[in-house]
Amino acid sequence: MNNDNNDHELSQRKFYPASVEAKTAVSAPRQTPQTRHPAYRLAFQDDDFLLREELRPVRFQLELLKPEMLLEEAGVGSTLVMYGSARIPSPAQAELLVASALADKKAVAEKLAEKSKYYQEAYNLGRLVSEKAIIEDGKRQFVICSGGGPSIMEAANHGASDAGAESIGLNIALPHEQAPNSYVTPYLSFQFHYFALRKMHFLLRARAVAVFPGGFGTLDEFLELLTLIQTGKMKPIPVLLFGREFWTRVVNFEALAEEGTINLADLDLFHWCETAEDAWHHIAEFYDLEA
Repeated sequence: MNNDNNDHELSQRKFYPASVEAKTAVSAPRQTPQTRHPAYRLAFQDDDFLLREELRPVRFQLELLKPEMLLEEAGVGSTLVMYGSARIPSPAQAELLVASALADKKAVAEKLAEKSKYYQEAYNLGRLVSEKAIIEDGKRQFVICSGGGPSIMEAANHGASDAGAESIGLNIALPHEQAPNSYVTPYLSFQFHYFALRKMHFLLRARAVAVFPGGFGTLDEFLELLTLIQTGKMKPIPVLLFGREFWTRVVNFEALAEEGTINLADLDLFHWCETAEDAWHHIAEFYDLEA
């Protein structure tokens, strides 16, 4: 049966989408005490309601769904995640950091400046992997993903940007200012309230993780990753640990094995690296790719 009116087509949806209903709700023709009261707002347009303590499970679900859906729509198949400090200067900033440091902070500034080489290696790795432009099943693979902030995170996104590639930033809302670095692809720049959901998104698409020198946050992310692989909750992936001198000074991995709290074989869950080329060679070997 032919009919020019789409309303009579079997495939035509019969309910208006939420976006249409939302516009209808805010343009109510009559303003009364009832329509002005917050109770009358559509639930999904009521910020006061959505931010109630009882709605935390819903907010968890939203933070899980939003990045997942947008990354899927963007054709991101897998990621190379890069963890690291927010304090290590770039090589160009290292000298100024030391020169401007107060006398009692000079030694710390010099230590940070020494680690500026890892900013460069994070940049190199972001660029090298992005230039590979690997596509599989119609989706982009090893898309660079950082925490979206400064320092090592910025270097990772900067390298991808200079390779002409898009990259991801998973930022976190903090009491002090925390803005995305300027190299994150805008439509792949996400902000999280919950650390737990942010860490989950780091690993959902990760096919390799590079860990650079860092503080509590980097340690937390690194050790959780090792725990997931060690306990079999996650399949093994290349875990690339940059900065042997730094890490063996702040964490005595061998002592954990000697004390029996981990197995000696657990030390093979990560691979020591010093250069971007080292890291890519290990990834390529793991996945049988061209180096």
